[in-house]
Amino acid sequence: MKRNIDVGLLIFRLTLGILMLLHGIHKLINGVDGIKGMLAEVGLPGFLAYGVHLGETLAALLLIVGFRTRLAAVAYTGVMVVAFLMAHIDPLFALGKSGAWLHEGIALFLFGGLGLIFTGGEKYALSTHNQWD
Repeated sequence: MKRNIDVGLLIFRLTLGILMLLHGIHKLINGVDGIKGMLAEVGLPGFLAYGVHLGETLAALLLIVGFRTRLAAVAYTGVMVVAFLMAHIDPLFALGKSGAWLHEGIALFLFGGLGLIFTGGEKYALSTHNQWD
């Protein structure tokens, strides 16, 4: 079977984007009060919750369509770093009942976004000729 990196990156972008967009849709329907509370617990202003929501929706949509993929991945990864530090750091090395790392979901989002910062969207993307693609 012939390798096709462009199709692989398309599938990767769609997976990360769609899965994160579901988080954004949830906040659109149910509000951002939960995030506001988490921010308040660590002394940060509640309005930052709207930035989280924006990152989970806009950055995810940009990844899905492949517009300014690398720039969208920077925002996406930034949101994931904040999410990890706020909600997922303690206990860092804990394992679940199945033996999986408790933080593997957020790690997949975070490192997936980081990977797209380096690769961009490539051939099957809405924009492909800008340094941020």
